[in-house]
Amino acid sequence: MKVALIGIGQAGGKITERLARFDAEMGFDAVQGALTINSAEQDLQSIEFADTQLIGADRVNGHGVGGDNELGTEVMQSDIQQVLGALDGRVTSSAEAIFVVAGLGGGTGSGGAPVLVHHLQQVYDVPVYALGVLPGQNEGALYQANAGRSLKTLLREADSTLLIDNDSWHEQGESVEGAFETINEKIAQRVGLLFAAGEAVEGVGESVVDSSEVINTLRSGGVAALGYASAIAADESAENINTVLTVARQALLTGTSLPEASTADSALLVVAGDSERIPRKGVEKSRRWLEDETGSMQVRGGDFPLESDRLGALVLLGGAERSDRIEAFMQRAREANQAQEEAADDPADQLTDDRLENLF
Repeated sequence: MKVALIGIGQAGGKITERLARFDAEMGFDAVQGALTINSAEQDLQSIEFADTQLIGADRVNGHGVGGDNELGTEVMQSDIQQVLGALDGRVTSSAEAIFVVAGLGGGTGSGGAPVLVHHLQQVYDVPVYALGVLPGQNEGALYQANAGRSLKTLLREADSTLLIDNDSWHEQGESVEGAFETINEKIAQRVGLLFAAGEAVEGVGESVVDSSEVINTLRSGGVAALGYASAIAADESAENINTVLTVARQALLTGTSLPEASTADSALLVVAGDSERIPRKGVEKSRRWLEDETGSMQVRGGDFPLESDRLGALVLLGGAERSDRIEAFMQRAREANQAQEEAADDPADQLTDDRLENLF
């Protein structure tokens, strides 16, 4: 799947760079162009594998918006023509989709991403998706409130929003900084493999996944989630039937980017590995299991031939917003928003804010 990547804010920029780097190192050629946008000039200076664009210089003088996502919205809106101009030549005719990548807890990403998605929808005729990172439970109230507001708007504007919960893909006992590095690396590898489906593959599988199947799975709109798991493969494909079923189950039940999300409108199973070791029977059994587990009759499945001694399973869920994890997050966001209002000095700022109500 050939994509153009646009990262907004610090987290969005880092993830976009990791994705572009992973794609280049693997030789997939799925990422057709990458641009990172920020209101903090210092955050752009460390970006190497993507082009950069500073916004809001006349408002914040390159120092960022300080977590203020309303200001993040304003600077993106005021500089939107400059941003769209920077995309000329980067969103090429070969791109089959655009992904806007952002951490939803910060100021520039959470405020700017929905604005950019809205304008991209007016300009381009390919799907415009969002890849959003939700703050973990232990991150501050400001991040929770920002993400709640941003998520509601993104779900309305984007063709689909792939969510990564910061509590899902980090290792126990890691420092905060170390956890973010781990999460970004896992996002790059797993989302990068999804992008690469049907692109630069080793060998020929029996039923190779292509970009249209990814797009059709995300056609449900709303929230999307991505799961992944892998295991050592035996040399003979017949010996890997249970291995494929096991990694498919792990990908959905314990390896998803949105823990506890297992009900979906549509799903896609991609089994990656040496084509000689991928058992067709195992793929089909796993696909049928996925139908039962997700409650969806729109479950696609196929191979991603890749030179490896392991077999991996990617599970993409479309229309997965009926999740306890989403409800728990939105409750945190509402409470954080209410606490902010109660702490406001100006009585006028304490008016009820219904932006977080009735999300679905």
